[in-house]
Amino acid sequence: MTTDVTRVSGRSSFWWGAATAAYQVEGAVDEDGRGTSIWDTFCAEPGRIADGSSGAVACDSYHRWREDLDLLQGVGATAYRFSVAWPRIQPSGSGPVNQAGLDYYDRLVDGLLERGIAPFVTLFHWDLPQALQDDGGWTSRDTAHRFAAYATVVAEALGDRVACWGTLNEPFVHMALGHAFGTHAPGQTLLMEAFPVGHHQLLAHGLAAQALRTASSAPVMLVDNLTPVRAASSSEADLAATAVYDALHNRMFLDPVLRGRYPEALTALAEPVVQEGDLATIAQPLDLLGVNYYNPTVVQAPGADNPLPFELVPLTGVSTTGFGWPVVPEGLTELLVGLRDTYDEALPPVVVTENGCSYPDEPGPDGTIDDPDRIAYLDSHIRAVGTAREAGVDVRGYLTWSLLDNFEWADGYQQRFGVTYVDFATGERTPKASYAWLRDRIAQGW
Repeated sequence: MTTDVTRVSGRSSFWWGAATAAYQVEGAVDEDGRGTSIWDTFCAEPGRIADGSSGAVACDSYHRWREDLDLLQGVGATAYRFSVAWPRIQPSGSGPVNQAGLDYYDRLVDGLLERGIAPFVTLFHWDLPQALQDDGGWTSRDTAHRFAAYATVVAEALGDRVACWGTLNEPFVHMALGHAFGTHAPGQTLLMEAFPVGHHQLLAHGLAAQALRTASSAPVMLVDNLTPVRAASSSEADLAATAVYDALHNRMFLDPVLRGRYPEALTALAEPVVQEGDLATIAQPLDLLGVNYYNPTVVQAPGADNPLPFELVPLTGVSTTGFGWPVVPEGLTELLVGLRDTYDEALPPVVVTENGCSYPDEPGPDGTIDDPDRIAYLDSHIRAVGTAREAGVDVRGYLTWSLLDNFEWADGYQQRFGVTYVDFATGERTPKASYAWLRDRIAQGW
């Protein structure tokens, strides 16, 4: 089925909706030719996941996708950001294409368009094929080229109907948690030596952007997890540590794309890794920048026994989510305005591609799920987006994390981020009070 995507993408000047990721919601890890991912391997290692679970079933969206698309339609979403599982398309990360995997996403995209919802497709949300990891994963430059080939396959199959392409999701988080600290798959503990992982992801982004534009006319974005970085004090040591952390978390994944160079603070890390032509490839023009925001970060100088050049400290004096994350809606305004002020004309229009919160939601005696803390969170953060828009920042959309309670990576099923409650024993979905609130808020527009 080929549908004129402009019929959908022209509906609204502002995108409202929700986001998910393949490994967190799909399940069906052994079905229809899907290959093994690094998260399948990681979850099978004892002690890696807090509750000993995995994404083997998750929300079973692979089978219940129609139900999930109906939930999106019911909340009034005009866009849905989901990810394609690379192991479903190329089980070994390269070579032959698994048609059954492509067919699943073909049905999903058509189902979205039938409901008037624009498909925002993320090509990589951390589920690298294990076969590529066995060959070095993101520590190898070759993975960037394999990613571009995979992007071509997906774009040729879906590119006539996709409203927006996202190349990578949160390359900093994948580098840091997966490769520096080992708390996410693939569980490496390289610390500062993880820099090549970030560079090769950026190279993959640039190569994929070129490939996508060859096969599709849909806009291309990079999705970054960004945070306002604050020094714990005004001491010279704390300010220096803060600058280094900001360079690693934020500017490492913005400066090369928007300015064609790494920040000066990372020169020593970059020089042994960057090859001729890399930065030109990475600096492909972006149509949009995806911004994932959860909270600010406070930094101080490292202690004597800390091998890193910075140390993170808790942000005090604010409420926290069920995950223990600080709730700071004004940080989103600070971030968006700061991006505009820092990058000026180099900054493309922005979409808030993730923003949400985890709370320990449970059904009440009558089966309903009242989640006033999430409603307050969404309300305050959407207002923060509005404040940034009033300040002149070109924000084109807000997608909450998440449509569904899902598999929350190393925390398993202990954290619930959804506006829809999922009974993980039965798969049954129950919209929470926040779902109804979001439906009404979307209906208001701006």
